[in-house]
This record gives sequence, structure tokens and C-alpha cells, in this order.
Amino acid sequence: MTDWIATRAEGEKIMAAFAPRMGRRYANGRNTDLGAGAHQAVSLLSPYVARRLVLESDLVALALANHGSEHAEKFIQEVIWRGYFKGWLERRPQVWDSYCTGLAADLAALERDRRLRRDVDRAMNGQTGLDCFDAWAAELLETGYLHNHARMWFASIWIFTLGLPWRLGADFFYRHLLDGDAASNTLGWRWVAGLHTRGKPYPAEAQNIATFTAGRFAPRPSDLAQVTQGLEASEPDGLPPVLALRAITPPDPRQPTALLITDQDCRPEDFDLAELDIRATASLASSALRSPLLVSDLVTRFEASALADAALRLGGTTLALQAGDPAALAKWAAAAGARQIVTPYVTRGPLKDWLDQATPALTAQGISLCEWQRDWDRAIWPHATAGFFKVRQKIPQILQSLLSLPEAG
Repeated sequence: MTDWIATRAEGEKIMAAFAPRMGRRYANGRNTDLGAGAHQAVSLLSPYVARRLVLESDLVALALANHGSEHAEKFIQEVIWRGYFKGWLERRPQVWDSYCTGLAADLAALERDRRLRRDVDRAMNGQTGLDCFDAWAAELLETGYLHNHARMWFASIWIFTLGLPWRLGADFFYRHLLDGDAASNTLGWRWVAGLHTRGKPYPAEAQNIATFTAGRFAPRPSDLAQVTQGLEASEPDGLPPVLALRAITPPDPRQPTALLITDQDCRPEDFDLAELDIRATASLASSALRSPLLVSDLVTRFEASALADAALRLGGTTLALQAGDPAALAKWAAAAGARQIVTPYVTRGPLKDWLDQATPALTAQGISLCEWQRDWDRAIWPHATAGFFKVRQKIPQILQSLLSLPEAG
């Protein structure tokens, strides 16, 4: 798909059309990458889910209603993976800070090292001479999407065959993926590199690529590095300790309020707006914060359309803000006479960093930043302390509590 329509209505239309394929057809076909325009076994809903134009709980409920828990198991697990990664990074925010610091160092090295710059440019522009890798690079640039299996192969080849810094690859994805978010992107690359599940890197293997691209590509084994160990030696201290989930400040119905919409959650209408004294509403475009480098036009246009759709559903006047000077946020809220800014929960990543930078100006104006948190996140994140297995074990209980099912597993 290249003509992405970033609205809630479009996302729900795609979700309904995919419902018959959420069961065995998904389980049997989800690993096969047939290429741009032929992704029939996967939903293509991730850009909508990332912005909550489509809710994970609605996806899971629809899968269960159409296929039952046994046949929909794989689909449900994949939906929950995103929540797991978000929760994991919330519990280990140090990993995001380390990524940002490491990326800055890698970009500085890129400026100094002409050969590295040449090799990275060739990889990003699909000019390595490795047909499969070059095709995936072109698809990403042209469509803003890659099949999940292709993302894993691409990352593995980038790291182990081409020998390029993994953070530069993660940054390349983050700048171009419509569904990119800090947790899934950063931890996905770390998983391939053997840093997430320590010492278990993901190898791109010639036979696996040939099989799961239905013969579209047939690299020779000698084209790809034999992966025997990951990059865990680069982090000798191992994973940082698990921290408690950060506390949030809930909205105070007694306070004059400024409502802030971000592309972290483009369905503010799901929350109880009627109880608030809303003096002003603004959308905040923040995709440019994803990287020090230029972010894809596809990403920024999708974000702008999603925010405009959210504003349209709210009715009334919505100011369009850009995430530039963080102090501008306090100026906007203060000019509206607000004592609190209310927004759906902002997860660890560049927007959270920007809001943290805005905090001193907000405090100086006597303005609180308040958040809503969805039940979906609240149910999954406490379990996201180690590997996915711990969350997977809890899926029946999680679904039963969230969906009010008599029996979810």
C-alpha cells in the first residue's frame, strides 16, 4: 500500500476487511513476504495501531469473535508484542537514553569517516548489490512499510553482513517507517543484535529468505554472514535494572484545561472530555523529533493527516502546533487561561523527552501536565520485565480482564 489514508474510519475499514484472515490464514501466512502490493497475509494496520486510530483491544476482540482463542492465538500474540515492547521500555528507560547517546556518537563518526558514510549511503539507497536487501530498502523508502520478517532480515544483514552500526540502521527505519515507535523500533533492532535477549542474535539465512519470500529472492549462503554471536560484548554490564512504572498525574476536573492531541493517541474522544473545563485544544506534530536527520515526508504527512482527523472528530477549533521550542507549550496553555494540559499517556521516546524539556516552563507558569492511561497498557506493562514469554503466559488473564470474557484462553 502506498496510498495511506490516516483516519480512524479508514483504519476501522481495513480492520473489518481483514477480520476473516485473523485466524489460521494469518498463522499460516504471516511469515511470508510477497513484496510491496502483495502483503495479503498481514493486516497493514500497524500505522493505525501505532497512533491508536485503531485500538489493540478492538483488534483482539474482533479476532476472538471471528476465530476463537485457539485459531486467533498468533494474531493476538503479535498485537500484544507492541504493548510488551512499550512496557519493557517504560520499565527500562535507561535503554532509550543509551540509544540516543549512542546514535549521537554514531552520527558524529559518520561525519568523520568517509568510508562508513559511503557504505551507509549505499545500504540506505539500496545499492549494496544484494538483491533482497536492496529491494527492501527501496520498498521502505517508497511505501513507508516493510513486512516484519523483512525487517528482521534487513536488520541482521545491516549489522552482521554489512558490519554497519546498528543504531544507524534503527535510525533509518525510524525515519521512514509509518508505524515506527521508539519501543518497537529500538528493541526490535536490539533483539536482532542479541542485546534484548542477551546472546541470542537473529541470523539472516539464505534458505529462510528464499522460503519465506516464495522464491522472489535466492541469496547464496556465502552472500550472508554466518552469525555466531551478537553484540552483547558492546554492553558488558548487561541490561539495566527494571524500574517501577512512572507515576502519572490524572486530570483535575476543577482546573481550566488545555487539551493536547499527539500522534501517540489520536482518539482523545475515548476519554471523558465532558468532565473537563476545556479552554483550548491543540494538536502537536512531533515526527521531526524522531531523528537528528530528515524524517520521511510519508511519515510527516501521515502524522499530519491523523492529527487533523482527530481534530475533526472533536469538532471546534484546534490549533496546530509543531514540536519546536518546548517553552511554546507553556505559552499556548497560559494564553488560554489553562492550569493543566491534558493528553493521553506519552511513552518513552522523543516526544516524552521534548515534554520533559518543556516541564520547567510549565512549572514556572503554574501549569500541570496530566495524562490519561488506557486499560490496555495498564494491564500489559506490569508484566513486561523480561522476555515476551512472561507476558505470553498472562495473555488469557489479560484478555479476560480487558474484554470481560467468560473464558479468554
